[in-house]
Amino acid sequence: MSPPVMNDGAGTCPPAPRPREGAFKPLDDSWLQWIAENRLRDCTPESMLATMTAAGLEPQACAAAIAGIEDNPVFRAARRFQQLQHKLESVTGNLQKLWESDAGYARVEKRPTPTRDEFIARYVRGCRPVVLTDVTHDWPAMARWSPADLQQRFGHLTVEIQDERNADANFEENKLDHRRMARLGDFVNRVIAGGPTNDYYMTANNEALRRPEFAALLADIGSLPPACDRALLPHRSSFWFGPAGTLTPLHHDTIMLFHTQVVGRKRWRFISPLQTPSLYNYNNVFSPIDLDRPDLDRYPRFREATVLDVVVQPGETVFLPLGWWHQVISLDVSLSFSYSNLDVPNEYSYRNPEIRNW
Repeated sequence: MSPPVMNDGAGTCPPAPRPREGAFKPLDDSWLQWIAENRLRDCTPESMLATMTAAGLEPQACAAAIAGIEDNPVFRAARRFQQLQHKLESVTGNLQKLWESDAGYARVEKRPTPTRDEFIARYVRGCRPVVLTDVTHDWPAMARWSPADLQQRFGHLTVEIQDERNADANFEENKLDHRRMARLGDFVNRVIAGGPTNDYYMTANNEALRRPEFAALLADIGSLPPACDRALLPHRSSFWFGPAGTLTPLHHDTIMLFHTQVVGRKRWRFISPLQTPSLYNYNNVFSPIDLDRPDLDRYPRFREATVLDVVVQPGETVFLPLGWWHQVISLDVSLSFSYSNLDVPNEYSYRNPEIRNW
């Protein structure tokens, strides 16, 4: 039996199943690591001892190991680095508190397109999400795009989709496992007939807009928001199509982008990058928290997070600033167009964690 997962900051350990009668299990290195990790989480020695003995370990050996960890030189080194982490968390927490002192913080602004200078100052460098309401005023896509149009113009072409997502709780993290090829006309029929579902979706990973056969879709895009380089559009744009109910789980991107809703509505929820410590980001750019059903027993620090919520209507364009966490669900059959062709610096590096067993 592997050591159980602990609650971060909860103070007590979750119960473990009682072992069958017999000899005590060994206090191996995985348990010693577990002791160190959970003392760093400030779980109490008493709750840790209860969990370990319930898992079949010898109580006296467990008590000695828990008490002895505090004098371990490796653990003392970890405590020093923990102080540095706590300082960084206090810095981001104080900046977040300053952001939230703005009376309009909790509302995602919807507005006509500002000037380039205002857009860069307020939303790019100011790092604030916004919904622009008039970008698509001259887009042919607004009058033309529909499932029927896709079928008529491109139905004979093969595209990449994600499929069988409902069978995998981590479908987005494992998206490469869900790649399938489908004739677009057949996929259109499936979307229309299937009703609301998250089981299949043509997402940004399809790379269709890199193919000359889909150049007509790019020709349907008119004016662009401020700070966009038109020449980069074919290389930094993506097409999305799927049924109501398709979900993009909570994550952050590593660049800034725009996302224009052409057909159907999407609900976007945002969380500030300054609140990353509350989102249990153990694996790459993903959070395990489902904003519709947050498990506050397992992820108690999520209570500290402030969630911004907005429904994006057809013709509206979301600007996603750098590092903002977001979870997105389609409320209708949806056709969308996303693009990251900003003419300001838009390449950033993250030192992402790769801890998959917490």
